[in-house]
Formats: sequence, structure tokens, C-alpha cells
Amino acid sequence: MANKRDLKKDINYVLGDIIDAVYVWEEINPEKDKKAGEAIIDEAIEAFDGFMTRVSDRSIENASKHFKAIKQDLEAKATSLVEKVNSL
Repeated sequence: MANKRDLKKDINYVLGDIIDAVYVWEEINPEKDKKAGEAIIDEAIEAFDGFMTRVSDRSIENASKHFKAIKQDLEAKATSLVEKVNSL
């Protein structure tokens, strides 16, 4: 079982790296429209807020199962966002 602090760090690092990748893409491609990149950043921020809310939930009964589900959802969301960044 991952502890809460490590899970929060993972969420922050993963989604932060995706946002950084969008900023790098915007710097490399200044002539392209930035609306698609901004949409990905907004989606990553919304996901971050949702994951942090789920991690901080104290009403759970089985912490191990709850954190495992969050990690799986984070992986799926990160994969989706990376695919969007790659398609820019």
C-alpha cells in the first residue's frame, strides 16, 4: 500500500510533468495555436484537484483498496493526457 504522502507526490509529479511537456511544446512551436495545449493543461489541473480530493477523503473503509484504485485511475488519466500531448 502506498502511503498518502507518496501518492500525493506521485500525482503532483505525473501531472506536473505533463503540464511541463505542454509548455515545452508551446515554446518549440510558437506559430501554432495554443488552445489545444491550454485545454490539456486545464484537464490536468482538474484531474489534479479531483485526485487530491479523493486522496484526502477520510470516510473510506479500506485504504489499501482506495489508494490502489486512485493509482490505477492516475495511470489511465496520465496515459490519456500524454496521448493528447503527443498528438499536438
